[in-house]
Amino acid sequence: MKTILKILGVIILLLVVYAVIAMIAFGGNYHYEKSMVIKAPKEKVWQQISSMKAFNQWNPWMKLDPSMKIIYSGNSGEIGDKYCWDSKNDDAGAGCQEIKDLVTNQKQKTEMIFKRPFDGQATSEITLSPEGNATKVTWTMDTEQDAMMKIMRPMMNYQMGKSYEEGLTNLKNLVEK
Repeated sequence: MKTILKILGVIILLLVVYAVIAMIAFGGNYHYEKSMVIKAPKEKVWQQISSMKAFNQWNPWMKLDPSMKIIYSGNSGEIGDKYCWDSKNDDAGAGCQEIKDLVTNQKQKTEMIFKRPFDGQATSEITLSPEGNATKVTWTMDTEQDAMMKIMRPMMNYQMGKSYEEGLTNLKNLVEK
């Protein structure tokens, strides 16, 4: 019995030490990015990132709830192009994403407002750069994190990596076919 209590004590101590180190070591700003080269000219890739409807054709989070309620507003492919989603599935939650900046064939920047399962805000940017006869697509996300999210950062990096990889692969398959 003493051995089990000692092991539990060590585990709890390690978790507390990790939490303290995470809060100190990780800054409040979170940045994630992933890139992929797509065998297509940037003009063709641009068609799939320049509007929210096009983005949602390859958006990895859309599959979380096929019956999710989606409302589009603003002019498609222009600053202010926006969609809001609402799902009963907490993995998808509810929120809005709006285009804040567009540079034709180069960059799309959006702001995301999350309403559920947590309140939050983030910005995302997709940039295109020529890579020979192909296009390098770089997808980023930036947000501020509170102490609890800092502790969960390694898990968040893992989840973001899976989601961004899936999304960029979806985009690649869509553009290269």
